[in-house]
Amino acid sequence: MVVGLREKERIRATFGQYVDPRIVKTLLENRIGEDKGERQVMTVFFSDLEGFTRMCEGLTPDAAVRFLNRYFSMMSEVVRSQQGIVDKYIGDSVMAFWGPPFTDPADHARLGCIAALDQMARLEAFRAWLPEMFGVRDNLPVVNVRMGIASGEVTVGNIGSETSRGYTVIGDTVNLASRLEQANKFYGTRILVSEATRTLAGDTLAFREIDSLRVAGKQETVRVFELLGMADELSESGRQRIQAYEAGLARYRAQDWDAAEAAFRECLTYAPDDRPSQVMLARVAVFRQKPPEAGWGGVWVAASK
Repeated sequence: MVVGLREKERIRATFGQYVDPRIVKTLLENRIGEDKGERQVMTVFFSDLEGFTRMCEGLTPDAAVRFLNRYFSMMSEVVRSQQGIVDKYIGDSVMAFWGPPFTDPADHARLGCIAALDQMARLEAFRAWLPEMFGVRDNLPVVNVRMGIASGEVTVGNIGSETSRGYTVIGDTVNLASRLEQANKFYGTRILVSEATRTLAGDTLAFREIDSLRVAGKQETVRVFELLGMADELSESGRQRIQAYEAGLARYRAQDWDAAEAAFRECLTYAPDDRPSQVMLARVAVFRQKPPEAGWGGVWVAASK
C-alpha cells in the first residue's frame, strides 16, 4: 500500500508539470470516464501575445524558449491561483477554463475575469524582466496581450485518439472565447467578454458594453463587453467614460449620428486614447455618407478573425 501511494505521488508530481494536478488526481481516482462526456456551464478563456511572430524573428531559439516559458509560467500561476484549469498552450496562446468539478458553479465567470485582470497586472513585472533576458535596455520588444472570455454550455471530457487524449472542453462557447480574443484587434481593447460572462460575473467587476457583434463563423449576434477592472477601484472619470460611451452606443444603434458622435467625443475627453470611441467615430463618419440598410439593428459583422 505504501509503495502504491508513493507511486501515485510520483505520478502526480511528474505529470503535474504538464497537466493540472487536479486533473491528474481525478484521473488516478477514476472519477473521469474514459469515453464519457458531459455538458456543463463553464467559463472559457483565450489569450494571445500581440505581434509575437514578428518578435520571434529577432530572437535566438534559446531566447524565444526562455521568453515563452517565463511568460507561460506567469499566466499559468495566475489561472491556477484563481481555481482555473490551463487547458493548453497553442504557440504563444493560452487556453484555460473554469467550472465544475474544479470551480463552484456560482464563481467560474467571476474567477475567470479576476484571473484576466491579475495577468494584466503582472505584465508590468514581466516587462521589467525583459532587459535581463535580452541583455540590453534599449529597443526592447513591446509586450501586450489580448484576452477573450466567454461563458456558457460546453461539452467536457477526455477527448482525442486511442493513443493521445486530453481532458478538455469543446463547443460554441469555446469558439466564441477565441473569437472575442481576436476581436480585440479591431476595437483596440485588451479584454473582451461575452454578455453571459458579464452577467454571471456580478457587480464586483466593472464592464462597459462595446458593441453588438457577429463574429466570423457564427450567425448569432453577441453583445460584447470590455472588462475594465474591479468596480470599487474605478475612478470617477472612469465611470463617466463608461456612461458617455454607452450613451453613444445607444444613439449609434438608433442611427442618431449627431448625438452618437457627441457622446463618443465626450468619452475622449475622459480618455483621449480610448480606441473603441475612435473606432465608433470612424463608423459614424462612414454611416453619414452611406446609411446602413433597412432593418439594421446596430450589429457589426466581423468579416475576418
